[in-house]
Amino acid sequence: MQAQDSLNKYIEQAIKSRWEHPAMSNFQGAAFEYRDVARKISKLHILFEKTGLKPGDKIAYCGKNSAQWAIAVIGAITYGAVAVPILHDFKAETVQHLINHCEAKLVFVDNQTWKNMDIKEIPQVKGVLLIDDYSLLMSADSALTEARNKLNLLFGQRYPERFRPEDIHYYEPSPDELALINYTSGSTGMSKGVMLTYGNLWSNIQYYIDRMTFLKPGDSLLSMLPLAHMYGLMVECMHGFVKGVHVYFLARTPSPKIIMDALAEIKPKLVVTVPLVLEKIIRTRVFPALKKPIPSLMLKVPGLSERIYSNIHNKLIKAFGGNLREVIIGGAALSEEVETFLRRIKFPFTVGYGMTECAPLIAYASWDEQRPGSCGKVVSRMKIKVDSPDPANIPGVLWVSGENVMKGYYHNPEATEEAFQDGWMRTGDICNVDKDGFIYIRGRDKNMILGPSGQNIYPEEIEQKLNVLPLVSESIVIDDADSKLIALIHPDMEQVAHRKISDEELQKIMKDNITVLNQQLPAYSKVSDFKIYTEEFEKTPKRSIKRFLYQIKK
Repeated sequence: MQAQDSLNKYIEQAIKSRWEHPAMSNFQGAAFEYRDVARKISKLHILFEKTGLKPGDKIAYCGKNSAQWAIAVIGAITYGAVAVPILHDFKAETVQHLINHCEAKLVFVDNQTWKNMDIKEIPQVKGVLLIDDYSLLMSADSALTEARNKLNLLFGQRYPERFRPEDIHYYEPSPDELALINYTSGSTGMSKGVMLTYGNLWSNIQYYIDRMTFLKPGDSLLSMLPLAHMYGLMVECMHGFVKGVHVYFLARTPSPKIIMDALAEIKPKLVVTVPLVLEKIIRTRVFPALKKPIPSLMLKVPGLSERIYSNIHNKLIKAFGGNLREVIIGGAALSEEVETFLRRIKFPFTVGYGMTECAPLIAYASWDEQRPGSCGKVVSRMKIKVDSPDPANIPGVLWVSGENVMKGYYHNPEATEEAFQDGWMRTGDICNVDKDGFIYIRGRDKNMILGPSGQNIYPEEIEQKLNVLPLVSESIVIDDADSKLIALIHPDMEQVAHRKISDEELQKIMKDNITVLNQQLPAYSKVSDFKIYTEEFEKTPKRSIKRFLYQIKK
């Protein structure tokens, strides 16, 4: 692959070099070669041009993952328009608010999003198109209507002979031009429009090309994360596309069965996921089997234990399709118990770290160089510093600078000013950094609880210890009006029902869990009480708990 100095040049190069090869498919659905993608992009460019869109104009996208969604976004970026992906999990009122906030002139939606929208609430929009086939759902512009009705004719007039690779010439932006606005998923209750430049996107893509060399043209990749989230859009979709990889999208709700069927059929080399997927597999399928009398006894016998662990490793690789080279986990920390086990069986996983504001990468290390509890080392063209006198031993707030860092928050100068200081951006994450540069995230600064004697308490560390105790599925640790720590616990309700555990028994089990937990904690961070939540905690689309919904007002 020849090095390029912009994302659009990488997209252009991939299309020209892989013209007749598979590019994108919906799992068990529509499939597109690179030339098909190019043809659709060119038609979209004609549509944008005839509608009077200029580079810098905003185009919003809201719908479930699909190849058509990805092509439509690439169409905007290669035209010079600003793509605005909006998470389809947002309520209709929020979607409409964000469309207005970003000043979108066109909107692409799926059928479900369209059903819930009130067109009167987005008066500045020229038109709404269906993501599936780019047909017009609404037009308030006669030029748009005419262009869409005559699009095939206009395409034929522009390319009267035939459409060829040498016809591909995309917009050439400057690195600091705005390419994309991505609205954060609202784990704090506030959604901000992160302004990402063409330079931000190129820097991320260049890192994937330089470091994730195991992914080659013709390989397969399964995209499971929301495309409206930067991990899904960049690490899975854009990364795979520019490398000439066949990217598959789960265009339906990703149930466990659909995911396993897709992995078996697609046989991906790379899987990017959130911790919940791996933790569920290990805790529900692997750990219970190892606790049975015979396997438990065999694990104590030298030689036999290695055979058992090797067998589990092979079965997990097979479950992921048999062609797996690496699983990248992002979005949250992996539980210490599951991480230790996966390292024990030499499963090829790594934990990365990033945020929307860095498009998204901040840190990464390949699975064979990663360190326990770490999320890797700072990526190329980025620098870090920790607000601590001794970062290796005293945790502090992580600050970043470099080519991945956003331009700021759209129409929000106050938030932008608050995020930056002397050219550095405050991540809000508390971390340690060892002598070799490996980063260890302790928790979020905004979640930190000040102990009764001024000690810093990181609830995520307590939650990690609590979540491995019997029948605990997930938890949140908060402080009450008296500054006492309270654990909110969502039990594994499937196991509770399966084992026919009564409410009284469940209360006793959780009380015992708190006793065990407190034995592992210093006096200032012991949990005083707990409360059971039978319903799963509300989460953002990237599976982060919306902690602000559960805080006690003081």
